[in-house]
Amino acid sequence: MSSDAHSKEPVFDPAVIEPPAGRRAESLTGEQALALRLRQQELLAKLGVLALQGSTVKELLERAARLTAEGLEAEFCKVMEYVPAQNCFVVRAGVGWDLDTVGKATVGADLESPAGYALHTGKPVISNHLEREQRFRTPQLLMRHGIRRAINVILQGDKSAFGVLEVDSRSPGEFTAHDLAFLQGAANIVGMAMERQRIERDLLAAAERHRLLLDELNHRVKNSLQIAAATLELQASSTDDETLRRALTEASGRIVAIGRAHEGLYRGETVATIDLSSYLREVCHGLETSAVGCTVELTAPAGRVLDIETDRAVPVALVVNELVTNAIKYGYPGGVGCRVQVTLALEGRDLVLSVRDDGVGLPPGFDVAKGRGLGMRMVRAFSRQLEAALTVNRLSPGTEFVLRFPARDGVRPLAP
Repeated sequence: MSSDAHSKEPVFDPAVIEPPAGRRAESLTGEQALALRLRQQELLAKLGVLALQGSTVKELLERAARLTAEGLEAEFCKVMEYVPAQNCFVVRAGVGWDLDTVGKATVGADLESPAGYALHTGKPVISNHLEREQRFRTPQLLMRHGIRRAINVILQGDKSAFGVLEVDSRSPGEFTAHDLAFLQGAANIVGMAMERQRIERDLLAAAERHRLLLDELNHRVKNSLQIAAATLELQASSTDDETLRRALTEASGRIVAIGRAHEGLYRGETVATIDLSSYLREVCHGLETSAVGCTVELTAPAGRVLDIETDRAVPVALVVNELVTNAIKYGYPGGVGCRVQVTLALEGRDLVLSVRDDGVGLPPGFDVAKGRGLGMRMVRAFSRQLEAALTVNRLSPGTEFVLRFPARDGVRPLAP
């Protein structure tokens, strides 16, 4: 069956559309016919709006049944879903039928039934005189409700047919080519809406699978970093070499910082960018928690989100970790009155990051550009990666490190 059967013009051939046996019992005048066609166009427009509003499949099928029955001035309409395993249709929505019909009644889907023929050939079927129909078997459901004429078209999705849309009537008369065009238009709208919803469901399912995989990956990365940090701590505790012990402890602390940065990064809804203010607030909280007796505070612009690429957020977080750790370690040798202030500001198109303490200050002759300690070398390396200018201000008391780098990304108001 062609996958675009629903978009073709109705096909009229003697095997599908019953030749009229005579004039309609009650012919329409020209004005009446025009009014009916205009009304049908209005109903198609209404159905199109319902499809765009994102109604559930059940709601969409129920409204489609009512609107198409109204458009064809018929008493009955049903939407039938094809069940391949049983080669039958199940009535999923309808109007005019007994209470036990929708959701329960079945109709054969073989070529000898009108709906089955429509499904398997992709061609519409009109039967205006079911009482003497010779081409197809009249389903028991129609006979039980005294149906005299029926018209049905296929409900086609992108990959496979959902089923058939059928309008039935007890009254005398004939369904015409114009009626068929209206019904096919309604089926096209419903079919496309259902296909869109199927695609949306598939996308949501794929996004959920991606989220679960990402959560699992992040969990494993976090555990691996924790194991690495714990291993270094264990090695540090088992050596008598004070210099080696200090180096291993510092390395463990940096791995913990990387893990903390990683955890904060991938906790949000997006991965490409992150709000730097919120991110650094988590980093500072983690540093304060690990540095007993020391206060680490962050000041950031209120009411705004400072978006930054995640690949640039990690170096910023690690610079903050190194500078805050150094301030705690060297600025307050006795650990008394320890307080480190981290400030993030937006100045023009640059972000300015300041790490300030009121401790004992830097030793005489300290040059940030020539510092040979691993921490300062890391700060300089991350600064170059961020295309940042790094300056040091000697205060009385204390020290301030200032990092100025391009914002690049958007600044937007904080959502209410």
